[in-house]
Amino acid sequence: MTSTDPHILDDLAWRGLIAQSTDLDALRAAMDAGPITFYVGFDPTAPSLHFGNLMQIITAARFQRAGHRALALVGGATGLIGDPKASSERSLNPPEVVASWVAKIRAQIQPYLNFDDPNPATMVNNLDWTAPMSAIELLRDIGKHFRVSKMLAKEAVSARLQSEAGISYTEFSYQILQGMDFLELYRRHGCTLQTGGSDQWGNLTAGIDLIHRVEGVGVHALATPLLVKADGTKFGKTETGTVWLDPDLTSPYAFYQVFFNSDDSKVVEYLKLLSARPRAEIEALAEAVATRPGAREAQRALAEELTTLVHGESACGQVLTASQALFGRGELADLDESTLAAALTEAGLVEVADPVPTLAELLRDTGLCKSLSDARRTVDEGGAYVNNVRAADADQPPASDSLLFGGWLVVRRGRKSVAGVRVKR
Repeated sequence: MTSTDPHILDDLAWRGLIAQSTDLDALRAAMDAGPITFYVGFDPTAPSLHFGNLMQIITAARFQRAGHRALALVGGATGLIGDPKASSERSLNPPEVVASWVAKIRAQIQPYLNFDDPNPATMVNNLDWTAPMSAIELLRDIGKHFRVSKMLAKEAVSARLQSEAGISYTEFSYQILQGMDFLELYRRHGCTLQTGGSDQWGNLTAGIDLIHRVEGVGVHALATPLLVKADGTKFGKTETGTVWLDPDLTSPYAFYQVFFNSDDSKVVEYLKLLSARPRAEIEALAEAVATRPGAREAQRALAEELTTLVHGESACGQVLTASQALFGRGELADLDESTLAAALTEAGLVEVADPVPTLAELLRDTGLCKSLSDARRTVDEGGAYVNNVRAADADQPPASDSLLFGGWLVVRRGRKSVAGVRVKR
């Protein structure tokens, strides 16, 4: 951080990244006295991180760029249990599966933080200090410092207690393990700050209480807000499920569309929370939203920045090419098959058997036209396209040599209505 940069806490506050915190004045004083060590944790409860995790990684990168020391914890131990959900008990995964997910998630985190000099981040695994501990040691050395009344008051626990399913002792004990993580990282690395999402606040403060009881010192916690869409639903969810960081689970094209389709009322908030752009650039994009909303400059900037961050410049370039080519403003031949497939899946895809149906049938079956007569009328009026070429005969199937990569068709009605066809052979 240069002398002209805002203090990290001031920048986080302006961006709306501080949802809850302990004593900010004390944290500021500790930071002003020199670099502090902080940690953020990720549980391997799936083979990939998802969009909700991305904000935690980006926030950690902000702290590191400001000169503070980052610890990235991948929970090989806590991942075997899982943080309690408000709705139901988690399925427990085999240890070998969790171990493989630990490796995948560590590899996903690696590109976002600096693990080289100067000021390198450190990757840690809580299985390293949890596995050697006996049940008696856990109960005597750690468990005795937790008060059941406080544990019961935590939101996820209380919600489950009120449900028919209840909560198992396994998931009830999760907060003990996360609290122990903070204690161990304080002892091993001098860690004095834990960051996480606001839904983790109870677990964050469990570690603070434990360190205070065991070591007699005060440490800090800072929670970021949960991202929600304009309708109040979680931003990390789509109609097809979670927005994963793994391109095999959520394609770069689908990832881009999530952000490009951000509501005008929320996109500036997302830029503040997620973008590395400085304040002046974000304020300029906010002005564009207010005065030129149809141009979607802010949405495009956000989608391009995050897609490049997560998937790389080349993948983002393919996404942009696809976004143009599907609507006749670029060359379909410039796309690779995986990007084309992802784009058509998002646009709406139907599968047909060989021989390929007539164009009128394809227009009807993709939903671009309501009926065969509607399809024929659209073709007669010059409004139907196959692979960006205007179609002339509604009652003929597209030529077999027009299939992209031997099995794909881009069918369009007018300028804005596109669907995909996959020919199964």
